[in-house]
Amino acid sequence: MIDVAEAKQRMMDALRILPSEQVTLLDAVGRFTLQDVAASFDHPLFDCSAMDGYGFAYEEGVADWKVVGALAAGDVFPRPLVRGECVRIFTGAMMPNGADTVVMQELVQREGDVITHSDTKLKPGGNVRLKGEQLQAGDTALKAGALIDAAAIGLLASVGVRKVEVATRPRVALLISGNEFVEGTAPQPGKIFGSNGVMLQAALRASGLDAEVHQVGDDREALITAWKELSAKHDIILSTGGVSVGDHDLIPPTLEALGADIRFHGVAQKPGRPMLCARLNNTMVFGLPGNPRAVMVLFHEYVLPFLLAMQGAAQPWMQSDLLPIATPVKLKGNRAEFRAALVKGGKVELRADEGSHMLLSLTQANALAFIPADVRELRTGELIEVHYIQ
Repeated sequence: MIDVAEAKQRMMDALRILPSEQVTLLDAVGRFTLQDVAASFDHPLFDCSAMDGYGFAYEEGVADWKVVGALAAGDVFPRPLVRGECVRIFTGAMMPNGADTVVMQELVQREGDVITHSDTKLKPGGNVRLKGEQLQAGDTALKAGALIDAAAIGLLASVGVRKVEVATRPRVALLISGNEFVEGTAPQPGKIFGSNGVMLQAALRASGLDAEVHQVGDDREALITAWKELSAKHDIILSTGGVSVGDHDLIPPTLEALGADIRFHGVAQKPGRPMLCARLNNTMVFGLPGNPRAVMVLFHEYVLPFLLAMQGAAQPWMQSDLLPIATPVKLKGNRAEFRAALVKGGKVELRADEGSHMLLSLTQANALAFIPADVRELRTGELIEVHYIQ
């Protein structure tokens, strides 16, 4: 059985970036740049005032200036200023030719059309935003693999970029196997409420993705048919249940019957030991266990990073930290463990060590603590690796 690091490496070795498309900025929210995005124009586009005040040419020995006009944002002064002249100027307005400095209005004394000021710290170029001081045309505004969030969209819009090249969104299918599930009614003896399907749909939706849900019972031929149909039109399939080695665990044998490339089946981890990863033709398959806590942990640790990577994310893995543990812990067994954790006040508080069928501890967590297989005891204050839940 392979360890967590090897499983993640084998998974990523099968990665294929999705095809590209050009989309508008608003359609790019939550996606990733496939190539460096260059500024189309300088930012700022011109020298402009950083505040409301008066603009003039700074000159030692000049103590007062004559006001010859006013400039609001969007206006252009019709002529250059000469020595001793100034304009009333507002934030964002283009500096007139012949002016290089702005004094803020709160420090100005004005009598009629003449001003003086009391800003003893004013220097040449003060309170002026210079053309291209943030970015110049052709400069890289966003690097390849960057997340396109609201700030990134604002930056791109400010330098004249209107469209970006991104990967197409992954087409995701959820294959829920098993005969034991009911939804929305009181379950009959032996039946349970299904949670994995709606939980995974919610997790995907939080990442900007939708999924087609397909439910199939413990039937070999029905599963084979489902694999064929779903792999023909989806980039990734997430299955839950039926992935272990029992008589009703039909996920591995049906994939093998179809000639899938099994990247791994079984990882020395808790929860989620029977996890399977495969490639079926051009479709990536994650065979997740049926227990909900295992499903959610493996989604964060494996599935979501892979989904982000196939969209071109430069940093697809969960953000991580090394922080002191708040209380001591002892572990049994020889598997690496992912434990629900609350990072609070710079320390890591482990939540209850629940079974893989329980979700309560994850609702109280903002991170997953990762404890390697060769670490079986941690004392208070020792460092533990945490992966932040997005």
